[in-house]
Amino acid sequence: MSITRTAATFAPPVMEARRWLQGVKFPENRPLINVSQAAPVDPPPAALRKAMADFAMTEDSAHLYGPVLGNDELRAELARQISSHYHASVEARQVAITSGCNQAFAAAISAITGEGDEVILPTPWYFNHKMWLDMAGVRAVDLRTGDDLLPDPEKARGLITERTRAIALVTPNNPGGVEYPAELVRAFYDLAKETGLKLLVDETYRDFDSRDGAPHDLFQQPDWDETLVHLYSFSKSYRLTGHRVGALATNPALLAEIEKFLDTVAICPGQIGQHAALWGMRNLSQWLAGERAEILDRRAAISEGVGALEDRGWKLLGLGAYFAYLEHPFDMPSDELARRLVADAGVLLLPGTMFMPENDPEGQRQVRIAFANLDRAGIGQLFERLAALAF
Repeated sequence: MSITRTAATFAPPVMEARRWLQGVKFPENRPLINVSQAAPVDPPPAALRKAMADFAMTEDSAHLYGPVLGNDELRAELARQISSHYHASVEARQVAITSGCNQAFAAAISAITGEGDEVILPTPWYFNHKMWLDMAGVRAVDLRTGDDLLPDPEKARGLITERTRAIALVTPNNPGGVEYPAELVRAFYDLAKETGLKLLVDETYRDFDSRDGAPHDLFQQPDWDETLVHLYSFSKSYRLTGHRVGALATNPALLAEIEKFLDTVAICPGQIGQHAALWGMRNLSQWLAGERAEILDRRAAISEGVGALEDRGWKLLGLGAYFAYLEHPFDMPSDELARRLVADAGVLLLPGTMFMPENDPEGQRQVRIAFANLDRAGIGQLFERLAALAF
């Protein structure tokens, strides 16, 4: 009997972690610190919510189907902003809007792979990428990273076979937080172009990169869209997680194939979410700069305070965007540790086993902290609880 598509992969990690909370009581003096999911818990700013409400109330199109590849105005504005940010020339016809960035990845993979093909993923990987490859019948080939969590293009070269169709990168990285240097991203692009592969670059957390200006020069390369499939999300930048608005940029011929996938899955992205993304890009640049500054300050708080954990045997492996990725000092696998932390410390985080192949022992030593919803005081409390552990 053949295995079903969904049975080919694991349960959604964030949902699994939430089940660990069932039946656990958290005292008033030690409430739960939830650092399991990289999603803003606050709603969009009031001005954006008002613009969304006005659109819903006054525009009939807010409640109708739209173009499968997204609304023309939003595609054009995103193309303009990509061009500005990366000092390049990107056209609206090279951009599509999707129902979240996960859908952008799924659509791209569906358009460039067939049954039994392979995609190279650096580990630790973003688990939803691995899940989709499993369900698509595509083999995820793990590219192990070192202590710096940066993938090596030459090691990737050694993994390429006749079935390889793409290499997928996430920068700033989820789960590791690390920002891939521009020259590293370019080296992967050159490798993909040389070998006829697609390079998927997921920059969901681009707006929280600590570097100013363009983080790479891929959009400046001649015929960039023949190799690069660029993924982006509005969810984190404008707090639109519940409205599912993502995007991808690549060549129009590939977008025509992607359109087939999108038409059969969601028909079109939601109209209110698209309007919100467009309004946000046009009106909230100053506000977004403040959000970035706050995230960078929280990142600084991690750097400043992690010494207390390192004195107890912890090791900071990666830090950036929404994430800190650490090696723990305890004689137990990280999935067991994560479960025990709920009751013993009032902390919900994700174990490294959720971001690694089952046979990779590194995942048993690692944990991910999604710190974007913790202020400096909350980060201090988190470190105090972790430093006090004695297993």
